[in-house]
Amino acid sequence: MQPFLSLLLLLSIAQCINISLASSQYTHCEGTLYPELCASSLSTIPNLSKKSLPQVICSVVNKTVDEVKASSANCSAYLHYRTLEPIQQLAINDCLELLDESLDQLLLAVSNLESKPNAHVNDVLTVLSATMTNQYTCLDGFQNIKGENIRNYIKGRLHHVSHLVSNSLAMVKKIPPKQNGRQMREKKEPFEGYSTIHREFPRWVRPSDRRLLQAPSTNSTAIVPDLTVAKDGSGNFTTISAAVAAVPNKSKKRFVIYIKAGAYMENVEVTKSMLNVMFIGDGIGKTVIKASRNVVDGWTTFRSATLAVVGNGFIARDLTVENSAGPSKHQAVAVRVGSDLSVFYRCSFVGYQDTLYTHSLRQFYRECNIYGTIDFIFGNAAIVFQNCNMYARKPNPNQSNIFTAQGREDPNQNTGISIQKCKVSAASDLAGNVSSVKTYLGRPWKEYSRTVFIQSYLDSLIDPSGWLPWNGTFALSTLYYGEYLNTGPGSSTAKRVTWPGYRVITSAKEADQFTVSSFIQGDQWISMTNVPFTTGLN
Repeated sequence: MQPFLSLLLLLSIAQCINISLASSQYTHCEGTLYPELCASSLSTIPNLSKKSLPQVICSVVNKTVDEVKASSANCSAYLHYRTLEPIQQLAINDCLELLDESLDQLLLAVSNLESKPNAHVNDVLTVLSATMTNQYTCLDGFQNIKGENIRNYIKGRLHHVSHLVSNSLAMVKKIPPKQNGRQMREKKEPFEGYSTIHREFPRWVRPSDRRLLQAPSTNSTAIVPDLTVAKDGSGNFTTISAAVAAVPNKSKKRFVIYIKAGAYMENVEVTKSMLNVMFIGDGIGKTVIKASRNVVDGWTTFRSATLAVVGNGFIARDLTVENSAGPSKHQAVAVRVGSDLSVFYRCSFVGYQDTLYTHSLRQFYRECNIYGTIDFIFGNAAIVFQNCNMYARKPNPNQSNIFTAQGREDPNQNTGISIQKCKVSAASDLAGNVSSVKTYLGRPWKEYSRTVFIQSYLDSLIDPSGWLPWNGTFALSTLYYGEYLNTGPGSSTAKRVTWPGYRVITSAKEADQFTVSSFIQGDQWISMTNVPFTTGLN
């Protein structure tokens, strides 16, 4: 009887362990979009029931790191062992760059989860959201490429990475964040991670950077640049690219590049190792960066940008960036931004289709001008525009104008577009004949697209329906589109779309979730602002 009792005891213990593991898996995986993958991922974690939620998420993120490395190797193999067209090679190289960025973001997520995870909830949500965006950006690069179907070859691994990240996002949202030293109960917020406004800029903009942003002129003693670019040879360099190449690696201090008035015909890239870079020009229309890469001429949308910014902490003021490809060249980006905690102040972005690519991470735009035609503010960043002017231009015949195309792929991504106190109007080439072109506030590029217009002036060019479908009923139930207390002849919501995901926001409490309060770092989104020109929602 003794061996039999011992066997029963062992079976009972094993059953208890299995029940404990199953209970832990259920608790952690509840609410994820891919529960079977979640359970499978957690089943290989030693002593799962004894680990904290942040430790469990770290294990899943580390698995994701391995999958990203495998995806990168897969892309590299395809690049080196196949004969590819130049556009195919370019798209693969885009993927390799995006996967490399994803590795950095995942490792940063692990670091934040291992160090005071409650204080870094929004940071982790931000970098995981960006990682997911990178995978889909890679795949998007192959949509218009003819010939061998590379997309099908690489998409399996990339989707697997995205699904792992999706599960991690859902679990991270269960970690109660801390605010002002106190642990806060989880709130169901449309946006998370933006900080309060202080003296017209988010609090994460350091006082020294505020002084640089608000200084009256580079020619005064208020600003001493680290490098000067001048076409006439009076500076350190005659091209912006040469100055950027001289930026120190991973600088912790602000590195200021003053770009004197002139037209700089070049493509400029601020890479991920170029941190805390600031461009200062002599004013909109005076300092101009201009190029014309586009999809029709053999570039991917991602690589078409006149100015591409990836290094975190980037700031720009008083300049214009233009893609001059024209309306017939389809996607042609003026500025692509994947820089966390980036600020653009008194800048102008000029293009036609896909002018401003707000690719990922946290961004703030103030008193900027954006010109374009189709989807000319697009991407999947957590982004706020305040006191900006958005101008629709005259498109090609039979084309419509669409101001926004937001690319949120997952309901747990903390991304979206908030447009507050802005002017939405026609550019001079369209102003005299707005009735000839249908113009819309936005359309859903991805399934969980999220955009709001708050307290903005909408001119008469806006179609009464307001918003345009992407393709049939795609995303109409899962998107979040809202309008609150807008003014102007195009602001009437009487004939707006009746999609399940669209709402006329009537509650100040709901609308307040989209003001610049705690959308980028450390706090929840909802909080009254102290910006002089926005004073909450009054």
